[in-house]
Amino acid sequence: MTDKGIQQFSGVDPSLGYLFQIRLALLWSLRRLKTEPDFLVSIETFDDVTFETTGGNPTDLLQLKHHKKGIGSLTNASSDLWKTLRVWFEGHASGEIQPESNLCLITTGKAPKGTIASYLRTSERNIEAAVQGLNETATSSTNQKNAPAYHSYLSSSQSVRIAILEKIVVLDASPSILDLDKELQQEVYWAAGKENHSAFLERLEGWWFRRVISQLAAVSAERIGSVELEAQMSDLREQFKQEALPIDDDLLAFTLDDLTRTAHEASIFVRQLELINANKRRIAASIRDYYRAFTQRSRWLRDDLVVGMDLSKYEKRLKEEWELFFLAVYDDIGESAAHEALQTAGRSVLKWAESTSIPIRPAVTEPFVSRGSLHMLADQLEVGWHPEFNDRLAHLLKVEEPSA
Repeated sequence: MTDKGIQQFSGVDPSLGYLFQIRLALLWSLRRLKTEPDFLVSIETFDDVTFETTGGNPTDLLQLKHHKKGIGSLTNASSDLWKTLRVWFEGHASGEIQPESNLCLITTGKAPKGTIASYLRTSERNIEAAVQGLNETATSSTNQKNAPAYHSYLSSSQSVRIAILEKIVVLDASPSILDLDKELQQEVYWAAGKENHSAFLERLEGWWFRRVISQLAAVSAERIGSVELEAQMSDLREQFKQEALPIDDDLLAFTLDDLTRTAHEASIFVRQLELINANKRRIAASIRDYYRAFTQRSRWLRDDLVVGMDLSKYEKRLKEEWELFFLAVYDDIGESAAHEALQTAGRSVLKWAESTSIPIRPAVTEPFVSRGSLHMLADQLEVGWHPEFNDRLAHLLKVEEPSA
């Protein structure tokens, strides 16, 4: 089979179309928040994207058309146009679409001047010319793919056609899925510093995608409330203040899996835990916190939310706090303590590390950051639990000399 033959079965275009729906739904929701604080939004319910009142009355129905290659032309016999009209005319006939609902076709395609779609824009609008063009096309076109749409349109009376078209707006030449970045960043412009726009938007979209998945998977087609979006925006705004840092939801929800456990079971910080005879569940919790802290700190660095100097200062503080407790415990047991006493003392130091939250910034109070960061230092033997941790494990940091 040729490459072209294989490509005919590709799901890229439909996938981009679905992703376009999700991103554009977020963009419209952010814009709507400015003027309408209470609404519901859903994907693939009454339409591609639907906005409703909190009482469940659909106010705006959006049909979205995304073209990956080039700009599609919205001609009078365009399948994009007629598929959309079929959905809306049949929806009106069945009563699923209310007469007062606004209908919007958003497409990356372009409507040439003098076409039906061009007469349905917000500017230079001409309903009479649009109806005339639709009547002529539906009665004369030989496009078989559009035949069901032509039938649905012609089955309605002239007055119904005009009434429906009065509610339709065509927004052509819409930004593509990639171009939506600029549009979305404009909507979050004041939510975070300019240098943090990308990081802010990435986290907002991550939450939005998860919320849409939840809505799509719900048996009751649970809508997304504007209050949820506003709450998420508010939470992110707080996290991006100077005294704060964002804590990513996927890391908060992370539970230790076998792959992560296996990848770290030979690490030095785990050897430190084994040295004090920590139980398996405690070791598993430590691996989880190590992974969370390591991943979160990597993301902060990637997004330029912190710099290496910030982390160095933080680690210095962690080491100083650890040292005060460690030395106090060491003094209490003395130099001639038995093996079991040394392990018990080490577990008490570990308990301190597990229960003490030392924030990297005043508003960053999530405990896994300091717990995991201490385990990261333990992995370099810069801190430890067993009073003799350095003497017993220092050889693990030595690099073997290459053989001649």
